[in-house]
Amino acid sequence: MNQNQSNRKQMVEEYKNMKHEMGVIVIKCEQLKKCHVVGHKNTRTFINGATFKLNAGSYVNRELQSDYTKWGKDKFTIEVAEVLPYDDDETKTDYAEELEILQMEWEEKMTAQGYAVIVNTHAKRKG
Repeated sequence: MNQNQSNRKQMVEEYKNMKHEMGVIVIKCEQLKKCHVVGHKNTRTFINGATFKLNAGSYVNRELQSDYTKWGKDKFTIEVAEVLPYDDDETKTDYAEELEILQMEWEEKMTAQGYAVIVNTHAKRKG
């Protein structure tokens, strides 16, 4: 194995071991008082992917995509609403349940603030 292959292998391993920011992301439109709430294990990856898909017209949630296309990206914000901290137990790797609970809490918070929450009826929650 040459030096480049060794460095690449080490970098891939380091990336796999990184702790990415996980939490709840809210995509909202103030004008429509609608929002979409998602719990995800990598907030940065989700935001980048969602932004790309919304701009390309291919976001998985058709209602949100329709509103985004009609009203334009300037009417929408995408932000991390809350970061889920990692457990002190280093062996814990599955945070799906915690993300789902946090997502439900944020759906309730947004509803209490007067937003209609756009939910996925066909997509599995990520976590």
